[in-house]
Amino acid sequence: MLGLIGFLLIIWLIFVVLGFVVKGLLWLAIIGIILFVATAAWGWIKRQANT
Repeated sequence: MLGLIGFLLIIWLIFVVLGFVVKGLLWLAIIGIILFVATAAWGWIKRQANT
């Protein structure tokens, strides 16, 4: 499960970087940030539930 969450976080970071680098893809950066935060929160909640 942690591997999947880590993989998703990396994908979202790539989207954020691409969104900021490419001039017309600011919307991609915003979506990437939202998905990164949501995935990180979900992983943190799952990790807390396992302990």
